[in-house]
Amino acid sequence: MTQKSNNLQEFRKYREIMNQKVMELDHLGVKRFFNLDSNTYKDGALPSKTKELLGLVASAVLRCNDCIDYHLEQCAKTGSTKEEIIDALNVALIVGGSIVIPHFRHAVATIEKLEEEELF
Repeated sequence: MTQKSNNLQEFRKYREIMNQKVMELDHLGVKRFFNLDSNTYKDGALPSKTKELLGLVASAVLRCNDCIDYHLEQCAKTGSTKEEIIDALNVALIVGGSIVIPHFRHAVATIEKLEEEELF
């Protein structure tokens, strides 16, 4: 599990550094998109917890491991339980089919790391 642990830490650091570089490009359209993305996951008619679970499902179906890691961390921060996350990933599996299985595995490895960090 050490390799996955390092990958999650590296992902967090890389994402932070590269998001800063993207913002330094000072492009209005890019800034607007990032702002829209951030605001989408705030409480509204649906609570942020539900929205993060939806983001996780979409990320799994779209097969984006970076997005899966991001949304798993946000799911933990917004109060989702491991059981709720696994149930949401089951929805992704049903919607996306067997092509989602490798990404489900990836999610389980990330969940284990988040458990080690006591985020669950």
